[in-house]
Amino acid sequence: MIKIAAVQAAPAFLDRDATIERACERIAEAGRAGAKLVVFPESFVPGYPDWVWVVPAGRGAILRDLYARLLANSVTIPSDTTRRLGEAARDAGTIVAIGVTERNDEASGTTMYNTLLYIDEHGEVIGRHRKLVPTGGERLVWAQGDASGLRVHDTSAGRIGGLICWENYMPLARYALYAGGIRIYLAPTWDHGDGWLATLRHIAREGRVFVVGCSMALRFDQLPPELEFAKLYPSSREWVNPGGSAIVDPTGAIVAGPIEGREEILYAEADLDAASGANWDLDTAGHYARPDIFALHIDRGQHRLIDGN
Repeated sequence: MIKIAAVQAAPAFLDRDATIERACERIAEAGRAGAKLVVFPESFVPGYPDWVWVVPAGRGAILRDLYARLLANSVTIPSDTTRRLGEAARDAGTIVAIGVTERNDEASGTTMYNTLLYIDEHGEVIGRHRKLVPTGGERLVWAQGDASGLRVHDTSAGRIGGLICWENYMPLARYALYAGGIRIYLAPTWDHGDGWLATLRHIAREGRVFVVGCSMALRFDQLPPELEFAKLYPSSREWVNPGGSAIVDPTGAIVAGPIEGREEILYAEADLDAASGANWDLDTAGHYARPDIFALHIDRGQHRLIDGN
């Protein structure tokens, strides 16, 4: 039996170091509660750039300033930032999966990716997945990732992996994880609501997996007051995002959540051995597959801008 924690919390918006401090506190809290896997939302560090949906493309001055602030607070892997997260994971004795905006320090250092970072209970970085296709306005701040991180990780909490937000609507990407033997499927997101819950439940039933849907709860009064884009929202709104985190079992039943309108750590117990019985009638990457007529090719090479020394 594995205890899973989904952290629905607010970052210190566009402040990497302060957000890491909050993340470490939540990791410690979940560890004390017995969690062996702790999941954070999409781009928790240093916050989801929601301005891409409200600032018109022609407002170049605002967009340049926000891009520069996001870049300055983005995460290099590895770095002191990942070391601090690793120490928190090790001290809590838990595996951590956390969404970060990652800087491309392997090349220009001025492009960013929407990344899901994995750290084991020994404090070591065991993987990262860069979102394959940023959605809509997200392409103003994040580049496309490759499939080098589209993998399932064999951990002490079971075989885990994940896709970020609307990547989960990519059937072949989901299938890549099912074929990797995933048992706990992570879906960190900025989305919420009935449609997203239906997505989580479908994935659980399709893959016969536990699904951890983890979103961010962020109020307008938690945004730095000097940010001009906050004035572009309707004045009647209280929440930039109300959350909506939930955990679903392999039958599609919601076993924790959804929670909206508050910060909270959501917990659920996952009996992986018992859950494997759900595959008796449906195993999409096993006896319910047809490799004689369908085949999936995945290029997991790292597509670097510069090869060699």
